[in-house]
Amino acid sequence: MLKWEYALLVRRRQAASTDVGWELVFVWYGPDGSMVDVTPYGDTALAHLNRAGDQGWELVGMSEDPSQPGSSELHRYHLKRPKAASAPPRQRIRGAGRAARRITG
Repeated sequence: MLKWEYALLVRRRQAASTDVGWELVFVWYGPDGSMVDVTPYGDTALAHLNRAGDQGWELVGMSEDPSQPGSSELHRYHLKRPKAASAPPRQRIRGAGRAARRITG
């Protein structure tokens, strides 16, 4: 059965911390619970989505949060990709390669 893993790319417009004006910040929420600032990898949502696509991620939805005050924007890009198949547990084969030990008493 095919299993999926999911991730989230968040694009946020916020007041610049080092300069007057606004900046765009991109944060990646990975399937393992990690949260990574990926802003340095690109300055547009398309750059980040293309990068994710190169890693096997597929965009499955997008949402915008209109409740943000002022000029802030918040966009969420929902992504998924097939989970890597884990190897099935190895089965032990009894009797192969060694003679069975018998305990006599």
